[in-house]
Amino acid sequence: MLAISHPLTLADLPKIGLARVRAVPGTDSFAMRLRELGFTPGTEVNFVRQAPFGGPMVVDLRGYQLCLRPAEARLILVESPAEPS
Repeated sequence: MLAISHPLTLADLPKIGLARVRAVPGTDSFAMRLRELGFTPGTEVNFVRQAPFGGPMVVDLRGYQLCLRPAEARLILVESPAEPS
């Protein structure tokens, strides 16, 4: 079982493979843009690949693929799909 002491974020996706979005906290324009791109509560996100040395990652959600920097991925709170909503 995965033991992470901080809340799961999308940056943890390479370790868990598949996750469900819990929230994108914030009211700034970047948080709003992430929600517009489909990172809304309940959306399943699947890990596709990551650049070497912890670089940007590619995720699959809502039928398309998106590339995010690690700093951006840390803004998206997720949970394991097995966890209750």
